[in-house]
Amino acid sequence: MTIVRLAAAAILGAIALPAQGPGAAAVLYVGARLIPGDGSPAIASSAMLVEGGTIRAVGATEAVAVPAGVVRVDLTGKTLMPAMVNVHVHIGYEGYTSWGGANHTAANVHDHLLREAFYGVAATTTVGSSPTAQVLAFQRDQRDGAYPGASRLLFMPGIAPPQGGPDHILREATDALRVVHEVTTPAEARTAVRGMAAQGLGHVKIWVDDRNGTYPKLAPAVYGAVIDEAHARKMLVHAHAIQAEDQKAVLAAGADVLVHMVQRQPLDDALLGLVKAKRPYWATVIGLGDPTALCTPDPFFEQAVPPSVVARIRATTERRPLVPSCGPLPATAADRERQMAVNFPRMLAAGARVVLATDTGIQPGHTFGSGEHLELARWVQLGMTPAEAIVAATSRPAALMGQADLGTLAAGKRASFIVLDANPLDDIRHTRRIADVYMDGARIDRDAMRARFTRETK
Repeated sequence: MTIVRLAAAAILGAIALPAQGPGAAAVLYVGARLIPGDGSPAIASSAMLVEGGTIRAVGATEAVAVPAGVVRVDLTGKTLMPAMVNVHVHIGYEGYTSWGGANHTAANVHDHLLREAFYGVAATTTVGSSPTAQVLAFQRDQRDGAYPGASRLLFMPGIAPPQGGPDHILREATDALRVVHEVTTPAEARTAVRGMAAQGLGHVKIWVDDRNGTYPKLAPAVYGAVIDEAHARKMLVHAHAIQAEDQKAVLAAGADVLVHMVQRQPLDDALLGLVKAKRPYWATVIGLGDPTALCTPDPFFEQAVPPSVVARIRATTERRPLVPSCGPLPATAADRERQMAVNFPRMLAAGARVVLATDTGIQPGHTFGSGEHLELARWVQLGMTPAEAIVAATSRPAALMGQADLGTLAAGKRASFIVLDANPLDDIRHTRRIADVYMDGARIDRDAMRARFTRETK
């Protein structure tokens, strides 16, 4: 057994995760309100038959044929929804008492994926900032069963110009590990994409952002070559672009996913026309930098972080770029919120297809797992309905990332779902009322996880 597998076994032993393998007895979850995740109406009183980690049948209680010998789990009064899929995090670097490239080990990646699972996330995509060889090895081990109960790790590499790309915080780690593919010419860009495709990678991120004039930015000819080569090899391109002009440029060039929201500028008709024509996926990432969960007591956030870390975050009053603090909000914050309240519904009306993305992993206050629920609440605050937010967090990102077995509660899908004590269609914050989480048909031990996550370390 490898060191990686030994570390995984030690963690899983502490958490005592049950398994539901191919030979496990069929289980019928009955009586719950069931939200399918594809936008179709909820089933008021449902039956969901699970066997070997796969959903075999779903329907109204009286409509599902029940085989002999099935184990019944009565969930009357509860709500079921699919476990979520996150298309954008930066995994591996956060250590809660430290941060950096030295933390990016298989054991730490596993820890972060357990935190995602704890909060009901079935698949988590690390974007542009992880070492390719290490992540591909982790994925192989996970497919072989090394990390049961953890969120499924997805991955895409990133392309930027030399000294460009990730923000200055993330670059401390990505520079040390040399994980960003740095290119300056269209030929170099095409070579990089061909190498990614040869490794079976289906997505690539590009950074098109000069960080307020402090970074070099990918030239249009270079990111055009990335997009052209990627599409020729059936890869999708995620474009980090936060200015309206940059979003127009990458959409015109054919980018498939817009990463980030134009927050401080009005949107013009040219950008909205491109959105209407192209219908890009849109990873809004608006929870990052929001201090809501940090500065007042919040048990939902605190249950996965040691108390000393919570105290340290709340004692921080110096507001730095991308790092929320509990100091006074800058005067521009209200203007930003007003502009976002206008831009968000205009993008939706133009046809942008929102997908769940959080950018977690850059600082400890925006945590793996809880950040997803914060993003959902922000969407609804800005004009989405709860039903639309659930689709954007489940079936749509699963489809984008090619995870055909996740994202909905339907026959043939993996049984990865959240059991809630209240109905999120009434109030999206009810996604936080988690009673249980199941990954691949197995109920994870959230009590043991909580105890481990909040344990103080030296």
